[in-house]
Amino acid sequence: MLQLADGQLIETVGIPTAKRLTVCVSSQVGCPMACEFCATGKGEFQRNLACHEIVDQVLTVQEDFQRRVGNVVFMGMGEPLLNLDAVLAALRSLNQDIGIGQRSLTVSTVGIPGQIHKLAQQKLQITLAVSLHASNQALRTQLVPSAKHYTLEQLLQDCRAYVATTGRRVTFEYIVLAGINDQPEHALELAHHLRGFQSHVNLIPYNPIAEVNYQRPAPKQLQQFLACLEAQHITASIRRSRGLDRDAACGQLRASHLLTPK
Repeated sequence: MLQLADGQLIETVGIPTAKRLTVCVSSQVGCPMACEFCATGKGEFQRNLACHEIVDQVLTVQEDFQRRVGNVVFMGMGEPLLNLDAVLAALRSLNQDIGIGQRSLTVSTVGIPGQIHKLAQQKLQITLAVSLHASNQALRTQLVPSAKHYTLEQLLQDCRAYVATTGRRVTFEYIVLAGINDQPEHALELAHHLRGFQSHVNLIPYNPIAEVNYQRPAPKQLQQFLACLEAQHITASIRRSRGLDRDAACGQLRASHLLTPK
């Protein structure tokens, strides 16, 4: 957890493996998207981060770990495409000043009308990760309030246009919630939407938070969901969870700090 010059708090996560160090950075203080399952969305949005505040997160982790950072993912607090100018400036700095290859940079978004098109026009070699989390419009609206104004079909059309413009596949993030979006019919719906799409589905077991009663799926259920997608010839994988013991999912550490009596 980092404190900014104005006293605001943000989260940054260093994710080490034997081969590389990945940093998950925040792009905003808080988040206005209010996704149902997200700890950051339960707090108030404060402001966008400046370019230097984003880049400094990477440099701080690099210094703390005493290792060169090989990958950066914009998957921390905030919606990056609502702060696109600063995010683009940070991407250029990370690439040109720090020497991280564009293909080692990932920007994650829940989907903002018009912004995926703007990002595509930059024709960067970064990875676009879209937080889908649902296989149909009704369920996505329940989990992601902004889907009322930017439908699943509109989002997927913009993603197809992104692939056509950049030649880069899209990663679809799918947080798996026990009994909510983890059934075979959900996998089949998802496969229907993505058939023929240059994409990859990243299945993410849910990290529980105190504010809502969603549960983490059983490993067997996750494997069945993955097998169903693969049977439909959809490229997918399960993200290995790390950091549960450190409140390392989006907004958890900051939320627990703000709730702690001083």
